[in-house]
Amino acid sequence: MFKNIKAPSLNTALKASTVAGLAAAVFATGIPLEITRSYAEAVKVQAPSVPSFANVVDAVSPAVVSVRVENRVNPVADDEGNGFAFDFNGRGFDDLPDALKPFFRQFGEQGQQGQQGRRGPQGHHGPQDGKGRLRPVAQGSGFFISEDGYIVTNNHVVSDGAAFVAVMNDGTELDAKLIGKDPRTDLAVLKVDGKGRKFTYVNWADDNGVRVGDWVVAVGNPFGLGGTVTAGIVSARGRDIGSGPYDDYLQVDAAVNRGNSGGPTFNLSGEVVGINTAIFSPSGGNVGIAFAIPASTAKDVVADLMKDGQVSRGYLGVQIQPVTKDIADSLGLSEASGALVVSAQAGTPGEKAGMKAGDVVTAVNGETVKDARDLSRRIGAMTPGKKVELSVWRAGKAQSLTVELGTLPAEQKDASADDGDQAPESQAPASEKALADLGLTVGPSEDGKGLQITGIDPDSDAADKGIKEGEKITSVNNQEVSNADDVVKVLNQAKKDGRTRALFQIQSKEGSRFVALPINGQG
Repeated sequence: MFKNIKAPSLNTALKASTVAGLAAAVFATGIPLEITRSYAEAVKVQAPSVPSFANVVDAVSPAVVSVRVENRVNPVADDEGNGFAFDFNGRGFDDLPDALKPFFRQFGEQGQQGQQGRRGPQGHHGPQDGKGRLRPVAQGSGFFISEDGYIVTNNHVVSDGAAFVAVMNDGTELDAKLIGKDPRTDLAVLKVDGKGRKFTYVNWADDNGVRVGDWVVAVGNPFGLGGTVTAGIVSARGRDIGSGPYDDYLQVDAAVNRGNSGGPTFNLSGEVVGINTAIFSPSGGNVGIAFAIPASTAKDVVADLMKDGQVSRGYLGVQIQPVTKDIADSLGLSEASGALVVSAQAGTPGEKAGMKAGDVVTAVNGETVKDARDLSRRIGAMTPGKKVELSVWRAGKAQSLTVELGTLPAEQKDASADDGDQAPESQAPASEKALADLGLTVGPSEDGKGLQITGIDPDSDAADKGIKEGEKITSVNNQEVSNADDVVKVLNQAKKDGRTRALFQIQSKEGSRFVALPINGQG
């Protein structure tokens, strides 16, 4: 039975509306409750502690500079005699694409209307004598290594410059002088005159202690943006990217881009572990593979450049190549290491010390030589005139040689350069002298030295190793050969000695090299 409920008056309804929020509580318990308003709060998460690079960046940033490279802008005229200022890398106006000519013609006309001689916010002025003005042609990075203003950067940053400006992180611009550069390691040293000012500088790290996986911080001037910081880890050590005989790069995954060249990579102590030099990039931008010259390499080179403006390197004067597994087997070596001597140039320290083609340099002053590039780095890092002990493997025995190092010529050519002899044209195959098991057909050489390769089986191991028709075989297992019988005799002796491969010295127009081939088709 439902209870009759009287309709409330208006006054009662208004009073009830003020306590509507209590209704639920009253109905549930019959006793009014004390209510507080509820407000939403901002999300706050207690994050785990992670390393910050801020302290490192604060400390090193004043020591890092942008390097602006400038060159002469020479007057160039088109067919109509309109003069304007640009040196197109040695090309004239007519060499430019047609689409660009109107732009440079207009630019030149503007340049003649009072623009001459102006440069930079500090009021530096270019020449007014008709030899052209200075204009920026490149931009990279660098860093101070001394309080009196010595700056390290890359050779490829400054190589095309006639003048240089160091831009500090506070915007100050200082003219810099080129002290010296070394194309072989891609390093250069500049010097600014601070007029008594002491610059914040950084020290070299002991990169021998750098491990793959260590944190690093790269600071530089990517894309001309100014001081930029990126972080990553060391991805690999000892990278050879084919840029020169002394390649020994650190690989890092910090975002290094164009304009970072010459800039430093720091460890968490603010020490320079490497100098950013190259990137691997199919797209032209960062893909996480950058290469830095290690501090141990840069330190000595930079010291020489600061002292003499150039680098003096030790010099053996021998052409070398790596020792592969096949070559090691052919020589009776237990492992594929060391540097195989292809030839010793006449009159060089190596030749005077008795080094011969076919020698394998296994150690320098008792320290094991890993490979040919390791030998180049070791010798190049030594002082000319120094005497070194070389351990060599010759004719199945270990020997020791003492060499007094010479000085590497400034423009030393690759020792594999041809000596002037031209390979004669292929002769008719001599079937009676065919070395079918090796995939080679040989005949007498025109000069009587060695054997001419007159035919090669494209499916043979010799073809796979790059041996070509027209090249010469000058020795087998370090024994000179002049006919096929000589070759067969050496191979038979190798078989008796238990060898599965023989070492062939191959002469081509490009130079001499060693190739190990299996005996009787053994792979």
